[in-house]
Amino acid sequence: MTDSISKEKRSYIMSMIKGKNTKPEIIVRKYLFHCGFRFRVNVKRLPGTPDIVLRKYKTVIFVNGCFWHGHEGCPEFRPPRSRVEWWTEKLRRNKERDARVREELKTMGWNTMVVWECQLKPKERQATLENIVRILEKSYVETAYHARFVSNYSLPEEGEETLRAAEESEEPYSGK
Repeated sequence: MTDSISKEKRSYIMSMIKGKNTKPEIIVRKYLFHCGFRFRVNVKRLPGTPDIVLRKYKTVIFVNGCFWHGHEGCPEFRPPRSRVEWWTEKLRRNKERDARVREELKTMGWNTMVVWECQLKPKERQATLENIVRILEKSYVETAYHARFVSNYSLPEEGEETLRAAEESEEPYSGK
């Protein structure tokens, strides 16, 4: 099937598709800000330039469009009927890139969250936004607990002598 639009017109149409500050991104950002979360947007120093970066929570959020990221099983995702092979390959590469970026961020110690465009439709929006906040709060508590109690205290090495609580040392106290 040939394209009924000229190459220049198609290029213009595609150039108008936004990659930043999309409506779904703004919905998530407004809600997070309203709940007291502070964040950075589109941080280029991180792999994949995440949409939202919450450094305090060591979490990045990607707000993905169902079409461009090939959200399987989603009613919003309908693959194009023209140039099927090209689009199939394009969406496959997008999915591979998304998985690779999430893995890179994970190895750097970041938690990643993906919010799909369809999850922000009016019927599901509030539940999705509340779930994001719940996950962030849980992540923060776990990170803070780990950093404060687990990382700062280590178990004795094998063969290392330890004293039990309130057990007196056999070495005399010097008193100086």
